[in-house]
Amino acid sequence: MNRTDALLDRFLAALSSPPRSGPRSRRPLGRDSKVPSGSRRLARRLAALSGSSAYNQYADDPPPCDAPHQTPRTPPSGRTTLLSKHALAVWAHGSLAGGDYQEGRSDLDLIAVLPEPITARTVWEVAVAHARLRTEPLAGLLHCTYLTPATLPGSDRRHLTWAHGRLFRRTITPVTRRELHTFGRVLHGGAPAELLPPVTDLELEAFVVRDQRDFWRPAVDEARLWTRDVWVDLGLTTFARAAVTLREGRLISKGEALGELPGLGAPADVVEDVRRRRYGMRPLFAGEEWLARRSGLTRDYLGPAIDGLVEKYS
Repeated sequence: MNRTDALLDRFLAALSSPPRSGPRSRRPLGRDSKVPSGSRRLARRLAALSGSSAYNQYADDPPPCDAPHQTPRTPPSGRTTLLSKHALAVWAHGSLAGGDYQEGRSDLDLIAVLPEPITARTVWEVAVAHARLRTEPLAGLLHCTYLTPATLPGSDRRHLTWAHGRLFRRTITPVTRRELHTFGRVLHGGAPAELLPPVTDLELEAFVVRDQRDFWRPAVDEARLWTRDVWVDLGLTTFARAAVTLREGRLISKGEALGELPGLGAPADVVEDVRRRRYGMRPLFAGEEWLARRSGLTRDYLGPAIDGLVEKYS
């Protein structure tokens, strides 16, 4: 079993009851008093951070994290409920489901559908569950958004999410929803087609254009962002993926996007830089001078490219 599968196994165990049989069996959380003190302390710290100015650090991360969730400062009274019942479904999307997953570099993007409305107690239990996984390899890359049957419809609805070591609320975009319907990986329970409303082509296209126009194009003008790898990598691959979706109506992986970028006129040195970092290869360039040059090349390319894409498909 590789590290990714081991972490997914631990995560699914945290959402399942009764305990698994055999030597790998794990108990559900049970009463709050059964939560190990170290996990309880970390969960309280995460709860305190969830409403603090620490969230400002994500203002410069793409895509932006919405609305920090007001996690309870202390455990709600009574028995836990989330982790003593099965999730209705757990799905993987992104590279973990669609291919081109790079262990140790790619995020583990998950969706969990819970059977009951999300309450303050649910939020506390999610914090505790993720706190328990904190020492697992790759745990920092595991992201999960929690839905219920009542909150599955609507791309504008924000949902409880764990990512970047924090709890907050964010939407499940039309792109993610289409990914789930097209190649979502079922880790537990029902398939996306059984629970998640479909996304129309018009809805998908409108979102892709809006994302390029309203988020990525203004970001290109913020020079300070583009010395960071994450902006260069996501800015270029997201543009290429948007171009293919609008041109052909299909979704592609980041690896496929890198293959598309030269034909879309992207600067070859920058594309190669992204490729080498993504696949753990030795970089051709390094240092502050390269970062400044890469920033200029990327911004000079993306600005006109996004303008042309938006004009063509608006």
